[in-house]
Amino acid sequence: MSRPLYQLKAEFFKTLGHPARIRVLELLSQREHAVAEMLPEVGIEAANLSQQLAVLRRAGLVTSRKEGSNVYYSLTSPQVAELLAVARSILTGVLAGQIELLEDLRTAVPSTTAELPGSGTRAAEPAVTPVAHLHAGGATAGGRDRNGAGEC
Repeated sequence: MSRPLYQLKAEFFKTLGHPARIRVLELLSQREHAVAEMLPEVGIEAANLSQQLAVLRRAGLVTSRKEGSNVYYSLTSPQVAELLAVARSILTGVLAGQIELLEDLRTAVPSTTAELPGSGTRAAEPAVTPVAHLHAGGATAGGRDRNGAGEC
């Protein structure tokens, strides 16, 4: 019986889940590289790079050829480079959204003040007011539903 496609996709993305493997694929997206060329660029020991290349080779993402004493690696498909470009685009959008949120938080002005108990002084309240989390079952502030269950 064959495995479900979602499981195969999860295994595929797990293969991409190591920074050294991503860096190798980025380098190979530019051109074929000898292992010795990749070592300083990836920044890991030769034995570790060899292990990471073996994982990528078993996954069918890279291929190798030997020329003299050098082993050269290349991508098996230009779609691997396209996948990395799409990931970069998505990540750029996500990070841009986080930067905008951070800027909004930095420029927010406290709207009211509250007296600190027993001190006679007033402290600024948070500029951001908690917002109720909305779920299908109806939620209250703090992310609890009507039955008191927290967020999933």
